[in-house]
Amino acid sequence: MAPEHQTELLNPIDKQPPTERELPPHPPTGRPPSDSPRETLRDRELPPHPPAGRPPAERQLPPHPPAAPPLNEPGSLVSPADRRPLDEHEAPPHPPDGQPLANVWIYDGAAYDLTEFIAKHPGGQFFIGRTKNRDITTIVNIFHPNPEKVKRIIQKYALDREARPEDIHPKYNAPPFLFKEDFNGWKDTPRYSFENKEQLLNKIKARVNQPEFAKKVASQDRLFDIVGISLFGIYLLSQWLYLDGNQYLPAYLFIPAIAILRIALAGVGHYLIHRPQVGINKVLASLFDINYVPLALVVTDGHTLLHHPFTQSEVDIKKSVFTAILELPRYYRIPIHSFHKVGHLVIGMFLRIADLFLLTFKIGAKDLYGSWQFGVPHFIGSFGIHLLLLAEFVLFWMHGALGVWVAQFMITLWISTFMIVASHDFEHRDSDDEWNIEIDWSKKDWAVEQIKNSYDLTMVGNKYLDCFLSAGLSPHRVHHVLPQQRSGFANILSESIVREEAEQFGIKWVEPKNFFTERLPRLVTNYLAVPSRMAKENNHGIFKEHFHPQALIKTLDYAFKGWTGVGSI
Repeated sequence: MAPEHQTELLNPIDKQPPTERELPPHPPTGRPPSDSPRETLRDRELPPHPPAGRPPAERQLPPHPPAAPPLNEPGSLVSPADRRPLDEHEAPPHPPDGQPLANVWIYDGAAYDLTEFIAKHPGGQFFIGRTKNRDITTIVNIFHPNPEKVKRIIQKYALDREARPEDIHPKYNAPPFLFKEDFNGWKDTPRYSFENKEQLLNKIKARVNQPEFAKKVASQDRLFDIVGISLFGIYLLSQWLYLDGNQYLPAYLFIPAIAILRIALAGVGHYLIHRPQVGINKVLASLFDINYVPLALVVTDGHTLLHHPFTQSEVDIKKSVFTAILELPRYYRIPIHSFHKVGHLVIGMFLRIADLFLLTFKIGAKDLYGSWQFGVPHFIGSFGIHLLLLAEFVLFWMHGALGVWVAQFMITLWISTFMIVASHDFEHRDSDDEWNIEIDWSKKDWAVEQIKNSYDLTMVGNKYLDCFLSAGLSPHRVHHVLPQQRSGFANILSESIVREEAEQFGIKWVEPKNFFTERLPRLVTNYLAVPSRMAKENNHGIFKEHFHPQALIKTLDYAFKGWTGVGSI
């Protein structure tokens, strides 16, 4: 970074009280005082020291305030001014004692303080509060129809300086296990360039944002919502019919039916977390959790703000979905992970929600949600859906139908878990060497990358049915190029436009992949049939892989972590 952009900023908390009479430094000899309102005392030079032996003038400048304590000492504050400039490839240190970094957002290489904009953001307070200390350039450009308008709006919050490595949280304010050990938020965040107006994304936006087409999209969104509401009604009715008298709905029909309905409703929730997090949607977005896999309170960040903008990069947390499971011996994975998720259902997720609620107290609701008024609905939705899941479990147990509940739980859980990674090809990029390849993201077309690195999935062959049966992953390439669209039906409507424009860029539109025949067998082989990492590293045989003391300790630890709210996915 050029020296002229390394101007130190003094954190307001670091400032010492001024002395009784503090004088500004005199301008150097021959320079008149500046009339420019933008020139600060920092920008002017102090006069030269008097020659040795000459007594000081009668009026001296007051002494400098005492130096701030080192960053690792208690009471020290994290301020860019207190640290030396970092090299471009050097990871900034973690804030000491969990202290948050200064409120800084990075857009197009410049620093902004959007704290006062959190409560004003039309797309919801969550998306601004959660992206503090991150680079939001890609997010702004892909989620907004007119990024230039957004840039003009946030200009009033500019800090009038370039971004520094210290502005980016080294682990994105996310659980560190989601990233590789040496992940560096400053260096590893792809810096796509959106300056070229001839890029694929702009060509697609120019057509889908046309008023007539936008009306058709809105109509499809309404239809999607009607179907979603109907599915939830059928979901509740199905359980009542089975529990009230299973002669109406025998177990062999109920189990696959309820698994299909859970996956379909998770698909509705999938699109709800992509919508503006405002009003009732703050509550309804937690429907994403109905398939037992995610916690939307967290995944809205990881999926919407980390995976979608930065697919197949080091920031993309989807590639770490099976990281913890692969630490387990292969034949323990299904039973131990399932037990882990039962722990989530019974108590773990409630502990996690409470932990996030307390964290909001610690950090401050204003910095995360704009105010408690804006933040509480997110917690109501999350607590409500998990209370519903727990109540279902208890009711089935009380009715002597625990075996039926377990069957539908296992089917839903494992199909949904594999669906997470089915729409991208992560399994061929497992080696560390491949992930360490240096890529110049600024030379890549963002939309082209999304299409090349995503699959459309087919379940039964009908796009509208598949949209629900695949939890929203059937029109996946369009969903990645247009992540702001509010429904799977809107994605299906827009597919012809995206395909036509992609073909102009020489991109072949490949056929969708069938989840059951093309993706699932490969995923099972890659994630369930391979030895544990410890077994690979130490060349353990099948017996030692499963009964080595360290393997047993790791297995027990994983099994019970789910009951404490620690998540692997």
